Amino acid sequence: MELIFYERLKKLIDLSNKSFNEVERELNYPRNSLHNYKNGAEPSAIRLIELSNHFGVSPEYLIGVKNYKEKSVEMIFNDLNDQQKKDMITYFQYWILDHINIQL
Repeated sequence: MELIFYERLKKLIDLSNKSFNEVERELNYPRNSLHNYKNGAEPSAIRLIELSNHFGVSPEYLIGVKNYKEKSVEMIFNDLNDQQKKDMITYFQYWILDHINIQL
């Protein structure tokens, strides 16, 4: 798990155009704590979840159980532009109203 975890973590950090130290600061981790995984240290369950949330991937992806990244619905929504968000909200408002039999 260690090497897969570190390789995937490094890839996500590289894709974010940030350094290990920048990510550590954002998550309030001690300096070089993420680099220690290169030496085979395993993340705690809490840290695994924090990192997966930070990068928008599943913990299973980070540790190598799954080979694809998953985004939460919230992250997908946040990636939309303002018009797409408005369209989605409008669509869901109509959908909800239709399904609970309330007329506009």
